[in-house]
Amino acid sequence: MELAELLSPIAADMGAIDQLIRDELQSDVVLINQIGHHIVAGGGKRMRPALVALSAQALGFDDARVHSAAAIIEFIHTATLLHDDVVDESTLRRGRATANAAFGNAASVLTGDFLYSRAFELMVRLDTMAVMELLASTTNAIAEGEVLQLMNIGNPDISEAQYLDVIDRKTARLFRAATMLPALLAGSAQTEIDAMDRYGQALGMAFQLVDDALDYLGDEEALGKHVGDDLAEGKPTLPLLRVLRDGTSEAQARVRRAITEATDEELSAIVVDIHATGAIDQTLQLARQYADDAVAALEALPATAQRDTLAGLARFAVERIS
Repeated sequence: MELAELLSPIAADMGAIDQLIRDELQSDVVLINQIGHHIVAGGGKRMRPALVALSAQALGFDDARVHSAAAIIEFIHTATLLHDDVVDESTLRRGRATANAAFGNAASVLTGDFLYSRAFELMVRLDTMAVMELLASTTNAIAEGEVLQLMNIGNPDISEAQYLDVIDRKTARLFRAATMLPALLAGSAQTEIDAMDRYGQALGMAFQLVDDALDYLGDEEALGKHVGDDLAEGKPTLPLLRVLRDGTSEAQARVRRAITEATDEELSAIVVDIHATGAIDQTLQLARQYADDAVAALEALPATAQRDTLAGLARFAVERIS
């Protein structure tokens, strides 16, 4: 099923969420408005706020606070992207110039800070301690994940457990927050809160694993970013770690050199190495296992069409390989 079809039941919600995002982005500081417009115009799948709306439907929770929760999640996500692009010196995202490329590093970092603070303003308005505790711990985990990833750059000797810990903190925790928020706002039973916890966490892990595989597949137009960006940044993601484990001595030396020197000069040869060792298939297989875990977690919810949509989204996460 295509993503647009999966998201069709929340079309009205997503329209309201997009409008709320635009409204809350407004500032009397002109540059913040300019960068905010640049970000909103960049589009994207809005996967995380969509998860908030879909989770609310699956829980039978119809409340205007869902839109605020979705906007909070999107602001936190966008703030991390602004900061990531500065740290990674990225110039392309979603097929457009990154904010740091268009407006400079300083403006991007400070606008990211504005988005974090605006997210926390919205959070306070929800006036629910469990929500504030979840989002506070989530943003802390994301920051820790960013620092851990920075420490891992140029290090080909990290373990797969260290890699999975980074993507758990950087990506999966925000997915988890997105799916748990409606359950917390609704005062759902603990079994349902736990189910949304497990679902979001597993879905986030699957989503990031596929993203890391996609860095060595497809083309720049399809990806919306430069192919091999992770390699050029010296990031030891799972496809590379599997070559270091299973590849020929020549392949291992090539990948080790590329990670250590943070260069994509040997990208073409390394892509061949990745496919020769089955590293992409192995990465995608692990992503499928996480997606299966996400679907299994949903069994604690009532069997409804809305629950089926969440399950379909988990399958979409690992089937979006072009």
